[in-house]
Amino acid sequence: MRNFRDLRVWQAAHELTLAIYRVTGQFPAEELYGLTSQIRRCCVSIEANLAEGCGRNSDGELARFVQIAMGSASELECHLLVAKDLRLLGSSDHERLQTVLTQVRRMLSALSQKLHSEPAVKPRAKSQQPRA
Repeated sequence: MRNFRDLRVWQAAHELTLAIYRVTGQFPAEELYGLTSQIRRCCVSIEANLAEGCGRNSDGELARFVQIAMGSASELECHLLVAKDLRLLGSSDHERLQTVLTQVRRMLSALSQKLHSEPAVKPRAKSQQPRA
């Protein structure tokens, strides 16, 4: 089990979540249960999936949750583009958030590659197990 707070990618995702909450707090009230909620939920999902994966028993399970976090990051990118196109999000805010999101996605990709490249610990073959 790993401490998710030690992962640089979790730290970056958490900072992104805080920035997202600040920016979406300025969205119109009518979007509270629409785009505001969707943006916030998928952003929090990135860091939450990293935390859940770290609480699991294997690198394989962590790798699966990293992939789920990548999906949430893609969803967030789409929602931010919609918010920008609807002029709920200014171009400078969109660019700033997109830059951070791109960095988080690169970090997720690097972590995923690392987890997939590390050899898994295999149980000993039956013939190699000690006899009782």
